[in-house]
Amino acid sequence: MTHLAAWCCGALLAMATGFAQAQLHLTLDHSALDAAQRQASQTLLDEAMAALPPRFVQQLDREVRVSWRAGLPPKIYGQVGRFSGIELNAELLPKLVDGSAAENRTGRPHGTQRQELLATLLHELTHLYDRARLWPAAERRHISQCRQRANSMGPVGLPDDCRGQTERRFTLSDDPRLLDLAGWPQRVGQRGARDLNNGQVARSPDSYELTNALEFVAVNLEYFLLDPSYTCRRPSLARYFREHFDWTPPSENCANDYPFLNAGRDFALQPLGRLDPERVYEVDYLLAEANDAWMSRWGHSMLRLVVCAPGRPRGPDCRLDLDHHLVLSYRAFVGDLQLSSWDGLTGVYPSRLFVLPLEQVIDEYTKVELRSLASVPLRLSRNEVEQLVVRAAEQHWSYDGDYYFVSNNCAVETLKLLRSGTGNPRLHALDSILPNGLLELMDARGLANTQVLDDPREALRLGYRFDSFRERYQAMFAVLRQRLPIQQDSVESWLEQSAQARRQWFDEADLRASAALLLLEQAALRRQLLLAQDELKRRYLTGRAAGDPSLNKAGAALEQILANSGFLSRPAELLEGGYGLPQQKEWQRLETSSRERQQQLRQLSDELDGEVRNLLQPERLTELEANEANLVALGQHLRALHKASGGLQLP
Repeated sequence: MTHLAAWCCGALLAMATGFAQAQLHLTLDHSALDAAQRQASQTLLDEAMAALPPRFVQQLDREVRVSWRAGLPPKIYGQVGRFSGIELNAELLPKLVDGSAAENRTGRPHGTQRQELLATLLHELTHLYDRARLWPAAERRHISQCRQRANSMGPVGLPDDCRGQTERRFTLSDDPRLLDLAGWPQRVGQRGARDLNNGQVARSPDSYELTNALEFVAVNLEYFLLDPSYTCRRPSLARYFREHFDWTPPSENCANDYPFLNAGRDFALQPLGRLDPERVYEVDYLLAEANDAWMSRWGHSMLRLVVCAPGRPRGPDCRLDLDHHLVLSYRAFVGDLQLSSWDGLTGVYPSRLFVLPLEQVIDEYTKVELRSLASVPLRLSRNEVEQLVVRAAEQHWSYDGDYYFVSNNCAVETLKLLRSGTGNPRLHALDSILPNGLLELMDARGLANTQVLDDPREALRLGYRFDSFRERYQAMFAVLRQRLPIQQDSVESWLEQSAQARRQWFDEADLRASAALLLLEQAALRRQLLLAQDELKRRYLTGRAAGDPSLNKAGAALEQILANSGFLSRPAELLEGGYGLPQQKEWQRLETSSRERQQQLRQLSDELDGEVRNLLQPERLTELEANEANLVALGQHLRALHKASGGLQLP
């Protein structure tokens, strides 16, 4: 029994020793180091170990040798080899020993030489962790099951949640969720294949992260572990790392709202605003119906944020706060008057996320382009709504992709935002390049509540549909035909008349007919403005090529407006330094820069307004002025009829 007890004790001791060693160990190669060098080096290694998440240390069960190597290029602080462990640049060792490395600024993202050395250690350890395939047990089983199904059924028969799982080789850098957040989204129609280029190029902490997904993970884990503001600057990625490691590093207290630039056309307003996800009641898929323009014949995809007015509790009544609602719209940023179909097909135009006031979007589509809007609520959880708003803010500040009318258009970009923002599994394998097709697919998967459109009148009343003014104009034209002996048989033929020809009917119109005439005259003015815009565009493009001197002043103002308005869709232009979402210490500089840019745009817009009428053909200018005079005359006529009928007169 004595021998058996001794054997059991020895076995237990060996097991305990084994368990104690089942974690990461950094071993310093000190064979060529003196005492001071050993102490300084070991302190650096201890600091790196202290910064790592406990799960990282426990799962990466190995001994990693760290040494100082001479001959590395000055820009290389360290590297990891398959057999050599981690090698640090020996030129930095003396500065680490005498303490100057903690003071020497490098101009690199982490600041000092010592901090860069610490980041390098964490960076290379992350590569080892990533390559070790340290998946949690449930994830490992899922990957294995997906591979088995792929081998037996092929890619066509794979379940949605197996997309991107069958070829997994890394712990983090080929995780589909990580790739969505990192900026390598799925290519449409390619069964989970990823974009080759990363469009999240603005406000990056280190452009090296854009090299590939492996470097992206390593760079971002540096900041997740070392920068207390990372959680505030890149909240979606910070959330991903926290959930993976089940651990939170020291971090700053983050603001509850996020800055954005309102790309509205009113240059008199301050464009800088703040968006609090808590105030967003719901998110709608906003679809502009198709029209005859070749780039709009399948509609336009947008997202509508139903933002509650300050002080209103979050709930259905927030749908009444239309002046607070915002629209997220991916559009091609065209820095010229000429929209080239070839450039649109080949990705010349940048794709950017515009944040627009809902009222402007409604006017733009229903009044100017005569296209209806359908606003369909998405069935998202409260957490998904808030995370989508956060992700939209991140994209607004970081994304500058390439717009392709076919393969990376508004529908594709909107789907990418929904997928990365919500993480909803029903979106994972959804593919569509058509805005109306995307709505149909989301409806089929239970993500979109299209039932709100079943009753057209109720949908209009509740703000789920905004009808084209074409229907209103047609209804007003029907009133005219009932009350006046006009000869025209369509609203189009009525509007094609000259302003003078329409004016002859004003005196014969009663109160209701005059109201109809007023709305139709406003439509005629919009039509004339569109014709004038097209005329100016053609004259500008041909005159610029021919060197027409009359275009110099207006052309210069127009070109400056096009150049200077880019910051509204790429707000990162307003700030130097920093990364991710701007923080409070950057707010004053951001506010000042945006106000100065907006004032420049307002001045240029005023100059342009003063010049464009001089560039119109005399016939067009005469018709515009007659149109404006008609509106004044109709207003006076309506007031006179109102007074004659005993209507209330305001002082």
